Amino acid sequence: MPKYDLDHVRHDAIHCLAPGLFRALKRGERRTTKLDVVYEFGKGQRVEFCGPEPLGADDLRVLQGLVALAGLEGRVLSPTPKSTVGVALRQMLEPRWEAAGDNAIVVQCSYRRLAREIGYAVVDCSRPLKVCIERLWKVSIIVQSGEQRRGFRLLADYRSSEELQGVHVALNPLLANAVLGTDRHIRISMSEVRAIKTEAARLLHQRLCAWINIGSSRKVQLVTLCDYLFPHGASGAATRKRLERISQALSELTSLGWQVEEYAKGRLEIRRPPY
Repeated sequence: MPKYDLDHVRHDAIHCLAPGLFRALKRGERRTTKLDVVYEFGKGQRVEFCGPEPLGADDLRVLQGLVALAGLEGRVLSPTPKSTVGVALRQMLEPRWEAAGDNAIVVQCSYRRLAREIGYAVVDCSRPLKVCIERLWKVSIIVQSGEQRRGFRLLADYRSSEELQGVHVALNPLLANAVLGTDRHIRISMSEVRAIKTEAARLLHQRLCAWINIGSSRKVQLVTLCDYLFPHGASGAATRKRLERISQALSELTSLGWQVEEYAKGRLEIRRPPY
């Protein structure tokens, strides 16, 4: 059995709850659509995510691994870093307005290690990881709270073949605050992340982890879960196929220790494992 360093990821709730930030994608959809997600929460609070391509389950998985590694061995990147690499990462994060004074957090690892920690079956091919990291790097974020505005990239990716073996990434201030425990955060089991096999289960798992506390349960309609993964409407036949995928994803989660009870037609009570 492989030896893993990561037990859990302490993730930012906004990145996990923003509807449509990570979603199920059709074949070829990344060539025809863009990422444009607005998440409003609380009075006068909103977050905007924009990018040239939508984000899918593969991007979600890679980000989970990077945030988890940052929690284990990340280094705080202050607003005025002293090293050349730190300055480059800070510039690539492009902090704007109020975010210019926020901390970020830096993690460095090999692609092989990142692949192993997030459960990739083949750990020798770094290309899929690089593609996801570069897609995440292209995402810009604007956070507004009342009159205060903050802007930055989702992450900054810096590589040097002479100095680094793998990837050197700076996580944005929202993710940094979650890792450091200074803002609202959620806990996601990395053993569950590694065990999940399907796209739908992966997307649903993160959303439910953000919505249901450890050892607790909540009630939800099956169609609501469908909207989490497929935010755009569909025909009757397509909707039935989507609901079937959600049911299969829930079955996969029950194999990991989650409990799902249908107490009325299309109405579920979902209980998260107590660990």
